[in-house]
Amino acid sequence: MDDRTDPSQLNRLSAAEAARRIARKELTSEKLVAACLERIAAREPEVKAWAYLNRDAALVQARALDREKPRSPLHGVPIGIKDVIDTADMPTEYNSPIYRGHQPSWDASCVALLRRAGCVILGKAVTTEFANNNPSHTRNPHNLTHTPGGSSAGSAAAVADFMVPLALGTQTGGSTIRPAAYCGAVGYKPSFNTINRAGLKFVSESLDTIGIIARSAEDAALCVHVLSDRALADFSAAARAPRIGVYRSSRWQEADDATRAQIEAAAAALAKAGARVSDAVLPESVERLYDVHNDVMGYEAARTFAWEYANHLDKISPNLRKRLDEGWALPRAKYDAARECARVARRTLAERMNDYDFLLTPSAPSEAPARLDTTGNSLFNRIWTLLGVPCVTLPCGKGPKGLPLAVQLVGCMDADSELLAWSDWAARHLAP
Repeated sequence: MDDRTDPSQLNRLSAAEAARRIARKELTSEKLVAACLERIAAREPEVKAWAYLNRDAALVQARALDREKPRSPLHGVPIGIKDVIDTADMPTEYNSPIYRGHQPSWDASCVALLRRAGCVILGKAVTTEFANNNPSHTRNPHNLTHTPGGSSAGSAAAVADFMVPLALGTQTGGSTIRPAAYCGAVGYKPSFNTINRAGLKFVSESLDTIGIIARSAEDAALCVHVLSDRALADFSAAARAPRIGVYRSSRWQEADDATRAQIEAAAAALAKAGARVSDAVLPESVERLYDVHNDVMGYEAARTFAWEYANHLDKISPNLRKRLDEGWALPRAKYDAARECARVARRTLAERMNDYDFLLTPSAPSEAPARLDTTGNSLFNRIWTLLGVPCVTLPCGKGPKGLPLAVQLVGCMDADSELLAWSDWAARHLAP
């Protein structure tokens, strides 16, 4: 049987390749969706990536799309939606008992735009409670005793386990990049507010960013193009070799030996491919953000969940309650100082980035921890979220326990198309 139509392989296609085959009439959306649903049926009892599946409705959507001309470069492709993003035809429960059975009357903007583009909304992927740090029941598909990360746990696990080619996540600290890294997927956190956030249940209104978990940089680029009209990079074009700054930061020693060695090996491989690689030393204003990110997030989160805190405190986990208590105790002056620190750092980083096309830095301190009571550490993600700049994590090697390692590429504010093109270049040269 031709592998282009082999049902046992269709769920492993990238979103870009699947869409091309659908456009050429070599594949139907219905067959692709059916293959994904078959994979979910086989693996979901162990991985637990989905909060809600719209099986019958997804097949109906797919059949209808197969009768149409392609609406976009992702026509007919199924996608998972993190369950902090509202959907009109599926429950949105934020993984909180406060919202059990909650059914919005509307789609979030990003969901409506995906439907407009001819994507199939397959279901709602598991989130941690309100996209915070209380772990979900999702497991890492590479080893079920290890965390998949968070808060976009279900989105990362579903893509990594070939249940769906694309999923939306969100990031307030490291909630797209870190789970993608732990699960061995490509994760992309766009520049702040690239994807419209109407219909997202916020954690922090000045930090929350809708991100994408995918099989490749091309997949992420197609998705953000559909959702934001950002220019689509020409991945077939021969690009000049990039200027790469290897950023070890003041927290370099908090990454484990395997992670540090993988960054050094990746830098050497990219230099061998022609990149101009040098050490990046960023200003003290950027380094200070390691210490102030939580002030911004905590202060804003307490006020985001003011109603839930006042009316349903008994239904909020101890983990989240502690974080909210700390946010309520934070003085406004300290929050304002943290925001000013971030404004200064954005200006100084923009100047320093004139020397680089992207920075190369860890995606996480280690492979996924062998624990289910944690979502891991966002140390190597949160400053970039506070800065608002785009980031991409690429799978790169294995840790000592055989789980995926990754590298993180950080670009200039609003230079998302360029960063995604460089990510595609880097992925090709980092491939084993």
